[in-house]
Amino acid sequence: MNHRHRKVLHAIFAHPLNHNLDPKAVEHVLEELGAEMRHTGHGGVVVKLGGEQHSFHFGEHSLAGEEVVKLRKLLAAAGVEPERDYPL
Repeated sequence: MNHRHRKVLHAIFAHPLNHNLDPKAVEHVLEELGAEMRHTGHGGVVVKLGGEQHSFHFGEHSLAGEEVVKLRKLLAAAGVEPERDYPL
């Protein structure tokens, strides 16, 4: 995982909640983590990672706050810990 992907991953878990995440950058990070993604149309994406599966709505310009929270939960349930596994 390159430095840019690591920065996006850390931004997903940042406090306070980051409302300025590029959906394409998030998709690239998920691909790097080995996630399977299926686009369902109109911004809908089903993500499967580490036995966990969730559906998201990725807007055109940035992710909504509730989508970031759902993404954090998916990554945490899949065992992804940015500080431990992908330090900056």
